[in-house]
Order: sequence, then structure tokens, then C-alpha cells
Amino acid sequence: MWLSIFARGILIGLMASIPLGPIGVLCIQRTLSRNHKAGFVSGLGAASADTIFSAIAFFSLAVVMSFIENNITLIKVIGGLCVMIVGVNIFLSNPAVQIRRNRAGKTNLWQDYISVFFITLANPAFILIFVALFAAFGVSIHTIGMFKGALMIGGVFIGAATWWFLLTFMVSLLRRKFRPRHLLWINRISGTVIVLLGAAAVLLMFVNTPVNGILK
Repeated sequence: MWLSIFARGILIGLMASIPLGPIGVLCIQRTLSRNHKAGFVSGLGAASADTIFSAIAFFSLAVVMSFIENNITLIKVIGGLCVMIVGVNIFLSNPAVQIRRNRAGKTNLWQDYISVFFITLANPAFILIFVALFAAFGVSIHTIGMFKGALMIGGVFIGAATWWFLLTFMVSLLRRKFRPRHLLWINRISGTVIVLLGAAAVLLMFVNTPVNGILK
């Protein structure tokens, strides 16, 4: 029973993480421009935020969900603007400079982690995805209890982390095929995509269109 609950958590974490949005593009870009470790650690930031979302959804933390509902527009606008800033930064970045920094060991994995963590947290509507997944798998605090629920939440993190490891690992296998000029275009394309997705998240808020998961 315990193993089954943990396995469900892993599956939920995988299913919630697989859809690619600006976070996925960002992790891919960092993997190509820097290395597998940078991309994976960035993905762990998203996995950590997803784990928090899943805990809020599972334990039905009314105070947190009420705050999110009351401030959803402001939160999403701020999140969208943060995504756009990240996209512009990627678009303007010089891959040659990053390559030199990599060779000199001047990379900040903590910054990679925390930046993606907060960008992901800026999309609290993603909690609804976990509500739907928990319902689909037939799990709730009433059916499996608090302790098994905590185990399942741990599974969510493992599942999400596994996805980001596999994605960035597969991308890293292609990394040696790219030259600096290729990386420059990758930065420009991925930066443009991230900016557009961030702008869409902001604009859609003002036309009252649901944007659940658009920042993911």
C-alpha cells in the first residue's frame, strides 16, 4: 500500500512536469549553453515549487489558496513579467562569454535553482493541475490520510526531478554538436519564445482567459 501511494506520487510528478512551457525552454537553453548540471539543477527548482503546489492541493491549505485566489491577477502579472525579463536576458546573452565562464568554473548553480523556483511559484494556478491529478488517481487526505499523503508528496518531487533529469540528460547528449554560433541562435530563439509566453500570460489575464500552467 505504501509503495503504491509512493508510485502514484511519482506518476503525478511526471505527468505534471512533462508539458513544456517557458520553464522547459529555459532548462533546455541552460543545458545547451552550459552543461547538464546547470539544466538539471534549474529543473530541480521547478520540481521543488511543484512539490509545494502539490502539498497545498492535497492538504487543502485554505489560507494559502484563499490568498492566491484573492491576488491571482497580480501574482500572474508579476510572474509573467519575471518570465519576460528572463527571456530578454537569454536573448541578449553571449554564448561565448558563458562558455568561458564554464571553463573557468564560474557558474552559480544555486542561482539557477532559485531563479526557476520563484518563476514557477509565480504560477500558483498550477495547483489546479494537481487537484485534477489527485482526483484522477483517487487520492485525497480523506482516503489515504496525512502520513501517506506526505509520502505521496515526496513521490511527486521524485517524479518531477526524474523528468527534469531525463530531459536535460537527453539534451546534453546533443550539446557537443553545437558551435557558439548555433548557441547564439538557440539563445535568441529560446529567449523570444520565453518572452512571448510571458507576455501571453500577462495579456490573457486582462481578457479574463484562463492561463493555468502557461508559465510552466
